[in-house]
Amino acid sequence: MRTLIATAFVSLDGVMEAPGGEPGYRNSGWTFNDIAFDEAAYEIKGREQDEAAAMMMGRVSYQAFAPVWPDMTAEFARYNAMPKYVVSTSLQEQDLVSNWGETVILRSLDDVAALKQTDGGPIIIHGSTTLNRNLSDAGLIDRYHLLLFPVLLGAGQRLFSDTDRDKQNLTLVESESYANGIQKLVYDVTR
Repeated sequence: MRTLIATAFVSLDGVMEAPGGEPGYRNSGWTFNDIAFDEAAYEIKGREQDEAAAMMMGRVSYQAFAPVWPDMTAEFARYNAMPKYVVSTSLQEQDLVSNWGETVILRSLDDVAALKQTDGGPIIIHGSTTLNRNLSDAGLIDRYHLLLFPVLLGAGQRLFSDTDRDKQNLTLVESESYANGIQKLVYDVTR
């Protein structure tokens, strides 16, 4: 069985929208605006790339990443080479870029559940707020890699939904605090 890992930059109030400067959000770029850069805080990002066997994202994140990431060979060499899964009901094969390796479109959460039952290493989910919320609500996420930023954004797309669902316990497996106020929090979902 494969492990499904959600990785996210998240504000203290749970927002994960537009951390890197994506247009259309009033607080776009909040991960680097007014927060001192501390390279040590991002160590987990390099480790994720080394440990993941595949990458998963929703349609919106795919359409944001696909034009940019394939050309970022220094930063994302391993991600660029690994298989990608896009969960979408509307994306078509002709919408996929040809220079970003093997990409498979999954049409439903049932398809994601079936993929988890296959052999292979961990699958890491990037961006994809809606996908993250749906996968979490369906109990399909196994681990969270969170970089928690010392900022309250007030509004924006959040990592977790407000769906009325049963409690889900998490086990903290790794944590670290950095001088700039960022906290690394790695949780396994308790089953």
